[in-house]
Amino acid sequence: MTDPDGPADPLLERRSRTRTEDLRLQLADEIVRGDLAPGMALDEMRIAARFGVSRTPVREALRQLAASGLVEIRPHRGAVVARLSTEKLHELFVAMAELEAVCAGLAAVAMTPNERRALEEIHELLRDLVRAGDPQRYHELNESFHTAVYLGSHNGHLAEVTLATRVRLQPFRRAQFRTLGRLSRSYMEHDDIVRAILRADRDAASLAMRDHIGTVETAFGEYIDML
Repeated sequence: MTDPDGPADPLLERRSRTRTEDLRLQLADEIVRGDLAPGMALDEMRIAARFGVSRTPVREALRQLAASGLVEIRPHRGAVVARLSTEKLHELFVAMAELEAVCAGLAAVAMTPNERRALEEIHELLRDLVRAGDPQRYHELNESFHTAVYLGSHNGHLAEVTLATRVRLQPFRRAQFRTLGRLSRSYMEHDDIVRAILRADRDAASLAMRDHIGTVETAFGEYIDML
């Protein structure tokens, strides 16, 4: 008999996380594209039926989307697609650029040799994904790249705050990779960041990262204009 107080089945937990992630990405794409309009109700039962899952991963996906500002969860009234203003989104990108710039600057002087090598390895893998033209996998590894920079700052609080801000912007950062030529441009921007970090140039690393996030915002705007 399974101990009800014991640990959950790791395989079931992984499957649940995967279902939640798939749901979150799908719904985020539909909201960003405008397929799900601001104010539209997001009924858990209908979403669960549509994707053939239970309400549990749907509820968790909606909670995560609420953290990104894409969904508003109203007590006793359910979830609706949020109205995120252009001004609010710009504020988030500005904050993101400054936070990541500080992380990159600190990483340039604080990263260990092993951390620098790990960052280079991720950068090389991203180059291969540019050649393969795989935006989804590039997005996933891109997050690892930026996380490596956060952790390389060796400032736990800063890394935590920066990651939390990135979570809010993740759907918009992901969408930018659908614009023509964005993968190669992103890689070249990363190259400037990596080179500055490897030569321990704090100011250059900060500037390169700030410029990179500014370009991310521009690329997202280009994606929206294409719709």
